[in-house]
Amino acid sequence: PPTDRRTEFESGDRRLPHEPLTVQESAERLRGIGLICAAVANFPLIDTAAKFAAAHGIPTLEVVWARYAVSLVVTILLLRPWRRPADYVTRRPLSQGVRAVFLLLSTVFNFIAIQHLQLSESVAINFASPLIVTAFAGPVLGEWAGPRRWAAVVVGFIGVVIVAEPDPGAFQPAVLFSLAGAFAYAGYALTTRLLSATESPGGMLVYGSLVGTIALTAALPTATFVAPDWAIACVLIVSGTAAAIGHWFVILANRHTPATVLAPFSYTQILSMIAAGYLVFGDVPSLSTLLGALVIVASGLYILYRQRVHRDR
Repeated sequence: PPTDRRTEFESGDRRLPHEPLTVQESAERLRGIGLICAAVANFPLIDTAAKFAAAHGIPTLEVVWARYAVSLVVTILLLRPWRRPADYVTRRPLSQGVRAVFLLLSTVFNFIAIQHLQLSESVAINFASPLIVTAFAGPVLGEWAGPRRWAAVVVGFIGVVIVAEPDPGAFQPAVLFSLAGAFAYAGYALTTRLLSATESPGGMLVYGSLVGTIALTAALPTATFVAPDWAIACVLIVSGTAAAIGHWFVILANRHTPATVLAPFSYTQILSMIAAGYLVFGDVPSLSTLLGALVIVASGLYILYRQRVHRDR
């Protein structure tokens, strides 16, 4: 698999729908499910730590920089690219840079949004990324969706509207940042698929962290820097470490299990986000957030089902 999040957008499974699994295949799928659950356990730490640091006066740029810098260090320690340097030589540096910028924008927009939104609201809107990928995969990749999958995309965006609460009295502009983050992440997913034929998974993971770290380090002197105390510094380290480890677990899960099996476990992230928001910030999700999240998740799972069983019909 080409990237840490491929399971969110691609099936990778060529098995007939009712073909039985062998004992070895069953064990592989269980291993993949365990790994994706480990990944999902890490992802809420990223946003929770970022929201906590921002709430204690750390500027957004500094929070994003810390997340990327720590993630780069941890990624290098995990992958040890010096053992097989040829795997990390890119054939398409410009495309790698575009992909990394999409990921960076996704992180920046999301970190801005969570300063004003509950974690559950943000993650629900971010789950619209697979719907956006489905919508743009036709013109970008030549993978055209059929009418049922397009209907699922429309229904999914109705779920986003429900979460956003378009009533002028309830609407929060931060929703637009969260939605922009979802579009940026969809761009990241599409460029990942364009690069998958020539680039290694580890190489794309390293370049994503490296480009973001370099860009943010160059921009850091232009912004206000607030020296964190030891507790906030630890929180920032947790954010970057959780990002690197979580993404690495998703890569490993992809090697064992197809997307249609992993996706339901990936979507359980909304439960852990709700729990983190309540335990750390005292946030209780509204009924509209829960309903909208349910609609978005159901649409995403239906798209994966159509892709797995019926392909693009």
